[in-house]
Amino acid sequence: MRTLWRIIAGLFRWGWRVREFILNLFLIVLILAGVGIWLQVSGSSSSEPVQQGALKVDLTGVLVDKPSVSNRLSRIGRQLLGSNSDRLQENSLFDVVDAIRQAKGDKNITGIVLDLRDFGGGDQPSLQYVGKALREFRDSGKPVYAIGDNYSQAQYYLASYANKIYLSPQGTVDLHGFATNGLYYKTLLDKLKVNSHVFRVGTYKSAVEPFLRDDMSPEARDADSRWIGQLWQNYLNTVSANRQITPEQLFPGAAGIISGLQAVQGDTAKYALNSKLVDALESRAVADQEMIKTFGWDKQNNDYRNVSIYDYTVKQPPTQQDGNIAVVMASGAIMDGEETAGNVGGDTTAAQIRDARLDPKIKAIILRVNSPGGSVTASEAIREELAAAHAAGKPVVVSMGGMAASGGYWISTPADYIVANPSTLTGSIGIFGVINTVENSLSTIGVHTDGVATSPLADVATTKALPPEVQQLMQLTIENGYRNFVGLVAASRHKTPEQINDIAQGHVWTGSDAKANGLVDALGDFDDAVKKAAELAKITTPQLSWYQDDPGMLDLLLNQMSASASAIMPQALKVWLPAPMLDVMSAMKQQPGLFDNLNDPQNRYAFCLNCGNVNPK
Repeated sequence: MRTLWRIIAGLFRWGWRVREFILNLFLIVLILAGVGIWLQVSGSSSSEPVQQGALKVDLTGVLVDKPSVSNRLSRIGRQLLGSNSDRLQENSLFDVVDAIRQAKGDKNITGIVLDLRDFGGGDQPSLQYVGKALREFRDSGKPVYAIGDNYSQAQYYLASYANKIYLSPQGTVDLHGFATNGLYYKTLLDKLKVNSHVFRVGTYKSAVEPFLRDDMSPEARDADSRWIGQLWQNYLNTVSANRQITPEQLFPGAAGIISGLQAVQGDTAKYALNSKLVDALESRAVADQEMIKTFGWDKQNNDYRNVSIYDYTVKQPPTQQDGNIAVVMASGAIMDGEETAGNVGGDTTAAQIRDARLDPKIKAIILRVNSPGGSVTASEAIREELAAAHAAGKPVVVSMGGMAASGGYWISTPADYIVANPSTLTGSIGIFGVINTVENSLSTIGVHTDGVATSPLADVATTKALPPEVQQLMQLTIENGYRNFVGLVAASRHKTPEQINDIAQGHVWTGSDAKANGLVDALGDFDDAVKKAAELAKITTPQLSWYQDDPGMLDLLLNQMSASASAIMPQALKVWLPAPMLDVMSAMKQQPGLFDNLNDPQNRYAFCLNCGNVNPK
């Protein structure tokens, strides 16, 4: 009888849980429906600050070309789910620039305050584009202030555009330079008895080195030293010009910084003031009082009058039906299939280009590329659609962001005109293939694979040794892919394959070097690409149509759940795992494209791994 009652009670508990689940699901559907209606209403109306004051540029997270969640949904997410400053939020570069440019002509915005304490940075071309908008704002006669307890290199880059920079008396401006760091797995793979079969073309194609070495090759070290040195010099030139000092004053080197700190007994804030890196050493409370004098007092919020850039509503751009220049985004590693968050889907991007090509209202196409490359098959699918648009008579302009390397350059080849930033990382013309097999790993624990095949080409499995015929076939296809890559570049740049081969072989170039080598047509930013597209299409009033799939509210909820889980798990794991292991896990996660982006059906990749390893913070 006791067992029977347990069964009955269990059924009741199960039924109650099902009921609760259904009710919660119903509530979620109602909330999503309400949010959808609210979005439609709020999206059609524009709002302005109710009083005059500052636009507070209080960016949290990083700048990207294309966020995983749209700016408007992120705003709703903060209101519904709460904000989390520890979470690495993505901010649309173009939304930030549009907000600053609108504020320039907004009579209710009388200045800008840069509050960058939670800003994680972005690639140098993105920072420079935001800086350009800040400079335009300053030139309109409205002041820009920067307030910070400390400044990282990325934060200080934007702060340098301010009329006045405040630093805490206990703070620092952390200028130290750039570095690249990647993980190498040869010894690990040897210990695990994993056989990495690598097929490549190109002296400088270092993307596969983590499988083959425990350190950088001399060729990779030489190439990386060149472009990272140029990026750092570009940083110093821009920031020193903003501060009206020399690059040597801005960064006198490690010995110079140590000498300067010794002179002020290690006081980093005083060193920054003496070196003219900042204009005033004040606590945040004192700096806020200065902002109150400038912008007035907001009694309701107990703060100086301001509106956060996240609450400042920017007029919506024309819809796809109204624009005459299509903008297609290729942001992230290029993968086969549909687009996923943070990656370029070959099928998705090709379909967007096709839609723009077939739309009679679209007179030109801008492909915005910020990608280290990826799948050769997916890159070719995108390139073919862009070539079809070019053949149809629609001008194609490529705007390169922080990276347009390997597959990112492959998809750029059909362009009528390519615009790159001086700090863009591009080139890396070369391809490789990787097939890992674990037959030796399995044999150590007594597991073996055997069977029959009609051909050595059919006898391929990760649990068996790779047949020599398959290895020979792979190398042939890789060499053919490289010749195709070089041929495409040669045809598009009006050079011979021999000329391109001399500057190819996986060599990474900055935008400045790429311009000198004839790989790009001009140095500039997205605005210059728009001007060129309008010029080629003979458009007097360019209107942009952004071709992109905006994630929905369900994506936001799933993204929030995933972020919450990832935030909780490491804390729990810290109890059990040593700190060095956690550091390795974090570094592996930050090394893009090595594992989870390898999905080419022919195992061929045009990918620049080192392009994503630079640490500018």
